[in-house]
Amino acid sequence: MRRRPAALATAAAALVLGACSLLPGGGPEPRPLEAAAPVASEAAVEPSLAPFYGQRLQWVDCGGGFQCTRLTVPVDYADPAGATASLAVVRLRTSAEGADRLGSIVLNPGGPGVPGVEYARAATAVLGDDVRAHFDVVGLDLRGTGGSDPLRCLDAARTDELLAADSSPDDEAEVQRWRRLTAQVGRGCAATGELAAHVDTRTAVQDLDVLRAVLGDEKLTYLGKSYGTYVGALYAERFPQRVGRFVLDGAIDPALGDREVGLTQAAGFEAALGAYVRGCAREDDCPLPQDPGAAVARVRALLAELDRRPLPTDSERPLTQGLAYYGVAYPLYARSAWPELTDALRAALQGDGSGLLAIADAYAGRREDGGYSDDRITAISAVNCLDRAEVRTEQEVRAGVPLFEEASPTFGAFLGWGVLTCVDWPLPAVGRAEPVRAAGAAPVLVVGTTRDPATPYSWAQGLAGQLASARLLTHDGDGHTAYRTGSSCVDELVEAYLVAGELPEEGARC
Repeated sequence: MRRRPAALATAAAALVLGACSLLPGGGPEPRPLEAAAPVASEAAVEPSLAPFYGQRLQWVDCGGGFQCTRLTVPVDYADPAGATASLAVVRLRTSAEGADRLGSIVLNPGGPGVPGVEYARAATAVLGDDVRAHFDVVGLDLRGTGGSDPLRCLDAARTDELLAADSSPDDEAEVQRWRRLTAQVGRGCAATGELAAHVDTRTAVQDLDVLRAVLGDEKLTYLGKSYGTYVGALYAERFPQRVGRFVLDGAIDPALGDREVGLTQAAGFEAALGAYVRGCAREDDCPLPQDPGAAVARVRALLAELDRRPLPTDSERPLTQGLAYYGVAYPLYARSAWPELTDALRAALQGDGSGLLAIADAYAGRREDGGYSDDRITAISAVNCLDRAEVRTEQEVRAGVPLFEEASPTFGAFLGWGVLTCVDWPLPAVGRAEPVRAAGAAPVLVVGTTRDPATPYSWAQGLAGQLASARLLTHDGDGHTAYRTGSSCVDELVEAYLVAGELPEEGARC
């Protein structure tokens, strides 16, 4: 039995593993809605949405002190009388009363596609004691993800095929095979039904506001990491008057288009790999050359060799180049996972791909029985292709690949060709890249890490510069996101803001 990488199970905030069945039989029926006493601020809600904003949630015990329920929302907010979707919600209630009880804090771990329910279930790891003492901790699986009404885009066998495929093609035959595989994702998602056209972030933001209302909160208190910062930023833009204490950690810059996002992220992963090999060189058991340039070249050579000859593993599945890209990139999300990358690279350099395969499986949420814990691998494409897919032809993808390779000689081709997924997406994009201002919103705390591989620090600077009420907290460090990843300085400043409303000083650094 392959051991699941331990550090990766909790260290990388943007990719939390696992999902759960929340309620027997899928939970309460979404219709009819049972009305609750309205929150005072909901008087201005559009009448057609009032049944959703006023619904009474049916909470049940679901273990570990948590309560679970289902939230009903319209599939299409332009047609609230039409089909509905059922979303999974979990909460851990605080024992605080009176002035000590500050309401709910809603968590979003990122993705797109990573379930928020399991992230909230890890509350003791992802939130400090003082925060949990004052807030109910709430997790929501966004529409199309986790335990919510899901997209069923690919079965497990086709997901395996997609992840193992040559995603950095070298010739025309490989390009067309990769295009055929990525096109299957869009066709599979569209076959899910009406929901597939409405899993974009702006629609998810409306769901988040319904959740806020039915929880009984006048304003939303929110911790979003990675993609969760994009959700939070768009919420602040759409509902500035309902923003409570917002922490956006590992920020995405909403003003950047597809290619800018991809190129900046490619450079971020390359920089993170450089930081890793320098750290590895300080360890006695590092399997890479001491010189950083030579060490990175050795990793690239391994990836290139896997393109020609996959490595055997302790399973029937070989380690292909496509899987190895995930195996190398995922541990760069958290410095605590670097030792596992070192062990996996040592084994791979000795001819055993089992370690890198285990890491790739952890990234994808692949279970040991061959299934997948959730649909994160395909949901990310469904959301991104609806949100702001600007590259829409194969020719545009081809033209962009050299730019990606320049930004990241190691990961560039892999990331550049990944854009091909949206070329054949059967549903039109409904979002666009544009700056957010959220004029009138309460103060928002944006947190950026200087050597973050997945959400580069420049994105946090960009978001903080756009939001009218933002304050930027800089974490000088490695890894993806900063809060509760090892910096007591960051933790103290974030928690002082969440609990007492005290913002860090201008220019604060940890």
